[in-house]
Amino acid sequence: MAAKTIDAGQLKHIFLAGAQRLEANKEWINELNVFPVPDGDTGTNMTLTIMSAVNEVQALENPDMESLAKAISSGSLRGARGNSGVILSQLLRGFTKEIKKASLLNAAVAAAAFQRASETAYKAVMKPKEGTILTVAKGMADKAAELAAQTDDLESIFAAVIEHGDYVLSQTPEMLPVLKEAGVVDSGGQGLMVVMKGCMDAFLGKEVDLSSIPAAAQKSVQPETVRVSTEEFDIKYGYCTEFMIHIDDSYDMDKELGFKAYLESIGDSIVVVSDDEIVKVHVHTNDPGLAIQKALTFGPLSRMKIDNMREEHQEKLIKEASKKAAEEAAKKSQTQTAEEKEIPRKEAGFVAISAGDGMSEIFQGLGVDHLIEGGQTMNPSTEDILNAVGQVHADVVYVLPNNKNIILAAEQAMHLTEDKQVVVVPSKTIPQGITALISYMPGVSPEENLKTMKEEMDHVKTGQVTYAVRNTSLDGVEVHEGDVMGIDDHSILAVGKDVGETSFALLKALVDEESELISLYYGSEVKKEDADWLLEKAQEAFPDRDIELHYGGQPIYYYVMSVE
Repeated sequence: MAAKTIDAGQLKHIFLAGAQRLEANKEWINELNVFPVPDGDTGTNMTLTIMSAVNEVQALENPDMESLAKAISSGSLRGARGNSGVILSQLLRGFTKEIKKASLLNAAVAAAAFQRASETAYKAVMKPKEGTILTVAKGMADKAAELAAQTDDLESIFAAVIEHGDYVLSQTPEMLPVLKEAGVVDSGGQGLMVVMKGCMDAFLGKEVDLSSIPAAAQKSVQPETVRVSTEEFDIKYGYCTEFMIHIDDSYDMDKELGFKAYLESIGDSIVVVSDDEIVKVHVHTNDPGLAIQKALTFGPLSRMKIDNMREEHQEKLIKEASKKAAEEAAKKSQTQTAEEKEIPRKEAGFVAISAGDGMSEIFQGLGVDHLIEGGQTMNPSTEDILNAVGQVHADVVYVLPNNKNIILAAEQAMHLTEDKQVVVVPSKTIPQGITALISYMPGVSPEENLKTMKEEMDHVKTGQVTYAVRNTSLDGVEVHEGDVMGIDDHSILAVGKDVGETSFALLKALVDEESELISLYYGSEVKKEDADWLLEKAQEAFPDRDIELHYGGQPIYYYVMSVE
């Protein structure tokens, strides 16, 4: 018998199955990156985006269509990372907008939802490019509309839609020559098809293992489980204590080491794992209240869990610890609110995405109020940026993404901010972000500042030196796995076996007669003497240019260089 409708409970299972399939295939999708660099993160970004929605969906026990739609839309929007993740979140947002008022999903509703998903995603991108995930989504939406007018059998519609999506995906190399030359299809489109096929399996009733989803949704802050034998009676520290700290102020390595030292003084089996603005803590202690009170000095807590490993006084201790935590959190919140009322807002503040301790120090020196660790290897989410903006006490907050793959997420955060004006400066590289900050003029309107920043950024050429993770051919340049590559925003400009020589070749390709200033930022894997060698070579080759050398500390990229 043909299936003609899907209820909210079924759709929840179908969505989770799609997310699971994506999580299982994220590394394969990462490898479809056009540039053979070690930061191909499309699969990772799409997975983290959808897993943010999974967290909210799993909390729904008996969802109706409206509550399910809200969970998927809100979770994916706030968790969106990278261009591919933002576009996926917009596809989910459009789809759920169409289904939220329906009691059941039928052919007509599904077709309208596919169409709205595609339209919403296209609107989110300033300059939509065909041959991408957008094209694949539109192709499936058009096919769904065509078939919904002919039949109400969802199985036949979904099967044909997926088949057509695969066909459109196979044609993406014909639409984007760079895909054809690299011998890959669009990675975002492939990710979307992986989700669709996972959903289809669940719809058809195939057995889908969803056990991996909770672990994936916890991201990297989830420590290893510490197992304690139930047969061991003589336990030195009796209470297994776990919680998350949501960092309010700066939390650097020195503070983390100090916190760990304190925990060691009151317990053992300590795990402290930091990720962005969250710290996951696990400790065995005889006084969880001490661990909790110390943690509250860094920020409010959540997900508190205390187990009495001797099975004594558990309820009393949980109540006392929770009460202390609540009282301290309330006190801290009241103090913070009072302080904010007393401090007038600044005219302008700045949020910047940075990679590497040296780069972060440079941004701080230029007046950035809040730094988000991220960049190529880990794009921050919309919520990460939104939270950072919220911590800047200013009327206008300028956000510098410093990576073309973070701009869309920053724009989503801009639209979600209500209590202050957010200006997204479309900096595609860290050197562009540095130039934009230097170009800022106090007392000038945000619109005029943004115009000036864009104009100055246009004069910046950025080069980056890294290594190849696979064989490929781009722009007629042959690259083999392990080669050192010098690239700009569009192409590979130098290839070699030696980091220094390849970096110098890249620099020569970037410098022209109009170039005046050269800035070299060396990464965490480069020795100072090697960076000094490159500086000397550059000074010899370009004696009439101003040349600066800075420690950037960035991972993955041996050098980031700018020429202005």
